[in-house]
Amino acid sequence: MRSGYSFRVRLASRVTASMALAMTAVASLSFFGLRRALDQEIDASILNVASIQAASLTDSPDGSMRFHEWELTPAEAVSIRELNRYAQVWDLSGRPLLRTRYITADLPMDLAALERAGGGELVWRAQEFDGVPIRSLFYPLERLGSAHRNHVLQVSAPLVGRDRTLRVTGFLLGLIVMTVVGGTWLGSRWLAGSAVRPVGVIIDQAEAIEAGTLDRRIDAFAETTEYQRLVQVLNTMLERIDRSFQSQKRFTQDAGHELRGPLTVLRGELEVALRRPRGNEEYKEVLESGLEEVERLTRVTEDLLTLARSDEGAIVARREDALLDEEAHALLGRLSQTASEGGVTLERDIRGPVRIPHDRDLMSRLIWNLLQNAVEHTPEGGTVRLHVAPTPGGAVLEVHDTGPGFPPEEVDRVFERFYRADEARSSGRDGRYSTGLGLSIVKAIAAAHGGTAVAGRSPLGGAVVRVEIPG
Repeated sequence: MRSGYSFRVRLASRVTASMALAMTAVASLSFFGLRRALDQEIDASILNVASIQAASLTDSPDGSMRFHEWELTPAEAVSIRELNRYAQVWDLSGRPLLRTRYITADLPMDLAALERAGGGELVWRAQEFDGVPIRSLFYPLERLGSAHRNHVLQVSAPLVGRDRTLRVTGFLLGLIVMTVVGGTWLGSRWLAGSAVRPVGVIIDQAEAIEAGTLDRRIDAFAETTEYQRLVQVLNTMLERIDRSFQSQKRFTQDAGHELRGPLTVLRGELEVALRRPRGNEEYKEVLESGLEEVERLTRVTEDLLTLARSDEGAIVARREDALLDEEAHALLGRLSQTASEGGVTLERDIRGPVRIPHDRDLMSRLIWNLLQNAVEHTPEGGTVRLHVAPTPGGAVLEVHDTGPGFPPEEVDRVFERFYRADEARSSGRDGRYSTGLGLSIVKAIAAAHGGTAVAGRSPLGGAVVRVEIPG
C-alpha cells in the first residue's frame, strides 16, 4: 500500500525551497556585487595614488626621486594603517630603489609582474605583506619620461577593511536568508494548515454520518466560495445514498413481506391438513391452494431476479426487426378469457403495421405486465384499452383502464418496487395477485430498449401507462 504524504509539509517544503533559492540568489548577487564595487574602488584609489606618486617621482630636473607624502605622527600612522597606500620603486632587475617612510620592509616582489611592467604595461597582483592581504599595481615610470625607463613603481593597498566588510556583509546576508527561509517555513505551514483545516472539518462531519443518520448533511464551510462545490457534491452524494438506502430498506421489507405471506398461508394450510386424516378431495384442495401460493412465490422470485439483473445492467435487449402490433394482438387473445371472467372488456386500438427492432421476449413480458395489471385492477364492467401506434422515432404503446387510477401526487412513484398507490390497486380480485413489481419490470425493459415509461390519468377515468420505444 502506498504511504500517504502530508499536503501541509509538502506545500511548506516547496514554498520554502523556492524562497531559499530566491534569497540565496539575491544574497549571492548582493555579496559579489559589493565585492566588485569595493575592488573597483580600491583599484581606482591605487591607480590615483600611483599617478600622483609617479608624477612626484619624475618631476625633479636632476633625475632624483622622492615620494609625495603627508607628515603623520606615529599614532596617526597606526590609525590610518588600513587606509594607507604603500609605495616602492624598483629597477628592472628587482633591486629596491626607494620606499615610503611608513613601511619598514620591502613590499613583496613579483619578477614576472616587474618584467611586464618594464614593457610599459600596468600589472595588477594580489599579494600578502606583513601578514595581511594587499592589492598591488606595478606602474612603469617610463610612461612619464625616458629617464626612468628602467624604473617601476609598486603601489599597494591593504585589503583588511575590504575583507572585514565582506565578512560582516556575508554574515548579515546569511542571517537574513536563514531568517527569511525559517519564517517562510513557519508561515507556509501555517497557511497550508489554514487551507486544509476546512477539509478536515468536512471529513469529520462526513465520517460522523452513518447508516442511521444518512438524513444529515454537511454544513461546514458551505458558504465559503472555495469549498462550496465540494460540500454540494458531498451533500448531493449523501442525498443519493440516503434515497438508495431508503429504497433498499423499503424493498427489503416489502420483499420479506411478499415472501412471508405465501409461506405463512402455505404452512398454515399444511399444518391444518396434517392435524387429522382427511379425504382425497380435502387433500386435493390443500394441494391446489398450496400450488397457488408456490406459483405466487415463483412469480415474486422471478420478478426480483429480473430487477436484480436490471440493476446490474445484465438485461440486454437482443433486438430483431419484428411487428409489435402482431405480438400485441396475440397477448390480447391470451388474456381475453381472464378478462371475460372478471367482467372486463378489452379494447384494441392498434394502428399497424408497427415494425421496430426489439427483443420479442422482453417486449411480450412488458405488454403482458401492463395488460394483466390493468385487468386485475379494473372493476367488473370496466374497460381496458391497448393502444399501439408507430411514431416518427419508433413506436408508442399505451394501456388505459377504468380502474381507480393513480393519485396525481403519487404518479412519479408508481414504478418503484412494491409500490401501491392505495388499497384499491394493491391486490387483484382474489386479494393475492399484485406484488408491486410489474410496473418496475416494465420500466426496466423499456430502459433496456432505450425507451421510457410514464404513468398518468387516462381519459377513460382510470390509469394509463405510456411506453415509448425508439426505432
